[in-house]
Amino acid sequence: MATLFAGAPRHGITPPFPTERNRNEFKKGRSMRWRWMLLAAVVFLASMTIAQNTPQVTAVDPASGKVNDTVTVSGSDMGKASVSAVYLSDDKNDFKATILDQSNDKITLKVPQVKAGAYNISVQVGDKLFIKPVKFKVEE
Repeated sequence: MATLFAGAPRHGITPPFPTERNRNEFKKGRSMRWRWMLLAAVVFLASMTIAQNTPQVTAVDPASGKVNDTVTVSGSDMGKASVSAVYLSDDKNDFKATILDQSNDKITLKVPQVKAGAYNISVQVGDKLFIKPVKFKVEE
């Protein structure tokens, strides 16, 4: 809270013209805004670059099957250089499937020994597992 003294003329009133101090504070604030905007742009572009290198799963054919059936997972960037393993994932566990054939746009795999139910297709890239929103239903 500011205290104004009656004996000091115009004390506490901002002058109509910018002082050197006000100018410096304005420049400092503008500089900080530019720095934050630059940082946000770098983070955004870095995340876009990383996302482009992540394998994308677009479909599974057939959409359902039994244990040991052969299934084809389609997508992009799914070659051996990118994807080291494919899993069927539920809320708690990841079950590794046997890869039978692999190319940049599709992976043919064998359904692992799992209980009947709906599973997400997951791909392993390096030491990271990416759970994709593509579902496969295992039947009894």
